[in-house]
Amino acid sequence: MDFMLEEEMIDLATFCLQNPNTPEVQAKKERIIEIGKELFLDGGVDALENMFFALENRIKEEINKDPRPLRSLWNGNTPEWDY
Repeated sequence: MDFMLEEEMIDLATFCLQNPNTPEVQAKKERIIEIGKELFLDGGVDALENMFFALENRIKEEINKDPRPLRSLWNGNTPEWDY
């Protein structure tokens, strides 16, 4: 399950970073928010941190873009995650 979510997150983040001005971005960001909620409910802040660590490394390597601005989409799940 985590692998499937990781791959989905990679696809969503890549799309958002490469196509920031397209109408589809909002729907992709909403799905990223949903995944953050699922991750937090399943594994807490550690799950969020682990997922984003993997996401950040893959995105930087594959498309040479910084996905860190997308971290804020997971704000609100817990005060411990505040970007």
